[in-house]
Amino acid sequence: MAKATKKQALGRGLSALLKDPENDIKSAEDKNADKVVGNIVELDIDSIEVNPFQPRTNFNEETLRELASSIRELGVIQPITVRKLSFNKYQLVSGERRFRASKLIGLESIPAYIRIANDQESLEMALVENIQRQDLDPVEIALSYQRLIDEINLTQEQMSERVGKKRSTIANYLRLLKLDPIIQTGMRDGFISMGHGRAMVNIESPIDQLEVYEKIISNKLSVRATEMLVKNLNSNTPASTETTTPEIPKHIKKGVKEFSEYFGHKIDVKVSKNGSGKITIPFHSEEDFNRIKKLVKSAK
Repeated sequence: MAKATKKQALGRGLSALLKDPENDIKSAEDKNADKVVGNIVELDIDSIEVNPFQPRTNFNEETLRELASSIRELGVIQPITVRKLSFNKYQLVSGERRFRASKLIGLESIPAYIRIANDQESLEMALVENIQRQDLDPVEIALSYQRLIDEINLTQEQMSERVGKKRSTIANYLRLLKLDPIIQTGMRDGFISMGHGRAMVNIESPIDQLEVYEKIISNKLSVRATEMLVKNLNSNTPASTETTTPEIPKHIKKGVKEFSEYFGHKIDVKVSKNGSGKITIPFHSEEDFNRIKKLVKSAK
């Protein structure tokens, strides 16, 4: 307990140093920079802004409240990391959940490591830090890898060295971005696993991808069963399906596309030879059903 008190007091002392305009630290070569950079400093929460480069976009409210409760009892055990923007202004590099949870319970200050980095370095630090976390969903990780390629110009080999992952692992994540956005959302929401996604990547047609996705959800297919379904789908010839499936008129195809975009799901339509047919709107949960119901009501 004495050690923790001493460290906390030191952090507050360094915080006071940073609030002195005459000791404004702008680079690692500035006076007193060695006392601050790499040390734990108590920073005012109001002086910290969130990181626009943060790859995580979803924050589970329940787990955030649980973390807030833990922080209320034990304090922030692992300091956040920030980069200095200007005098008494900082930006998060990592630790946004701790930052959000601390704000949730009204903390006025938070322990932090201070880094001095430019925008590109900050982006790379944030992406690499978050990729190594355990609670990111597969699509968030894939998007982080893609940003390292697009914005930092890293090759897959360089990324492999930075994050400590095999190139094949990185390639598998990146391939998930070829999936239809509806399927990516289903993966992020936990309706399907990364294994399901990897199996569906082998389907070229987005329409066929969505058909398989609906079958996975409705029949609760395992990854193995999905792989077999995809294999069978890819082995079928287009000619065999044309002889058994009636041609859907263009005006109906256009309408089905609009329905699918409106409801956020692939709408299934069956048309008989006499022109009559049936439209099916799928849903994945009670919440999803209620969402569709509200869309129907609002359209009246």
